[in-house]
Amino acid sequence: MGKQKLASRSFFAVCGFPVDSKMLDSRCPGRRHKDVAQEEGQGPGVGARMKRVTIFLNGTARNGKVVAVYGTLSDLLSVASSKLGIRASSIYNGRGGLIDDIALIRDDDVLYASEGEPFVDSLADGFRGPEEMPGGPTDWLTLNVGGRYFTTTRSTLLSKEPDSMLAHMFRSGDAWGNKQDHRGAFLIDRSPEYFEPILNYLRHGQLIVNDGVNLLGVLEEAKFFGIDSLIEHLEVAIKNSQPAEDHSPISRKEFVRFLLATPTKSELRCQGLNFSGTDLSRLDLRYINFKMANLSRCNLTHANLCSSNLERADLSGSVLDGANLQGVKMLCSNAEGASLKGCNFEDPSGLKANLEGANLKGVDMEGSQMTGINLRVATLKNAKLKNCNLRGATLAGTDLENCDLSGCDLQEANLREVSEKNEDTLFKKSNNCDFRVLCAPVLEFLGLPTNVNQCFVH
Repeated sequence: MGKQKLASRSFFAVCGFPVDSKMLDSRCPGRRHKDVAQEEGQGPGVGARMKRVTIFLNGTARNGKVVAVYGTLSDLLSVASSKLGIRASSIYNGRGGLIDDIALIRDDDVLYASEGEPFVDSLADGFRGPEEMPGGPTDWLTLNVGGRYFTTTRSTLLSKEPDSMLAHMFRSGDAWGNKQDHRGAFLIDRSPEYFEPILNYLRHGQLIVNDGVNLLGVLEEAKFFGIDSLIEHLEVAIKNSQPAEDHSPISRKEFVRFLLATPTKSELRCQGLNFSGTDLSRLDLRYINFKMANLSRCNLTHANLCSSNLERADLSGSVLDGANLQGVKMLCSNAEGASLKGCNFEDPSGLKANLEGANLKGVDMEGSQMTGINLRVATLKNAKLKNCNLRGATLAGTDLENCDLSGCDLQEANLREVSEKNEDTLFKKSNNCDFRVLCAPVLEFLGLPTNVNQCFVH
């Protein structure tokens, strides 16, 4: 058949007749089917027409790759993945149409490869590359700082601090080693939260930091980028935001400003600080760590000190009348001569206040709610506990010498190891006390029969 085909073609050519492909098809039917199959991309045989297209990353119009189109759509996705360094799963045309059949692709088409995200117009304002911005290739820049996008001008980065690292990064066209993401934004692996105040400073020369942003973090970023003038501003701001380094007491105004600048979820540490004589009344001081702080002669009336840490703190001479002390930790604290009238130590959730080993000489705790309080080995010499609720309190080893317990409720209290010198206190100054359900050692100490379930001492 091949010889016959060639002979026929030669015969017509020698005779001067034009050679018609249909005439050959009619004489050689197999030829037509073979050529059609090749043109439809079913095989790369000789005579098949190859298509070529330019593929870009979705949302960009830079660094495109020219590739050959052959086989199936899966083959094209595989080629796009290899050329662009992504895992391509979708192909879009220039208008955002999804290509689902390779037969729809024409020669010299411009296509966009996606990893599954929707089509992004490369000319949209928020995704233009630096070469496509209205100011030209040397002005506008888009930065990707830790996954957050910032759009600014090259002059902003260069003019105020020309010797900074940022200025050196973007002084030439080959900025930051041409490390860009799929949207054409320059990649910078730093914290966007701390970078924003730096960029704003380069724009208008003012240090503006949003609430909750740590100035120390901004300072470290300023040092990294070499913004020398900003470093000086930050060091002054940090110094002003910290408590005074001298031994003068912190004023109410300074402390309130300190409280407002601290996020509610952050732990406020005030160990060893000097609040001597400061008015802290009616403030919310929950969960604050006042360990070893000087709170002598402070006004803490009606303050909320719930779950605060006052371990080894100096509260001598302070006024805490009506304060909320639920779950407070006052281990080994010094509250000699303090006034704690009408305080609430009782936590409904069961968290007990701990005043173990505290110095409470001469304190006035009249009418306070102290159910379950731990006063083990505390000193209550000459203290006034009149009409206090001490149900279930731990008073083991407590010094109650000359302590006024008249009208107290000591039901289920633990009075183990109470020294003999406290006997006068328990019998002479416990008028109208309720001693119901005392443990056997206490009953024995009081000279009462141990088999009595309820007894009242008047």
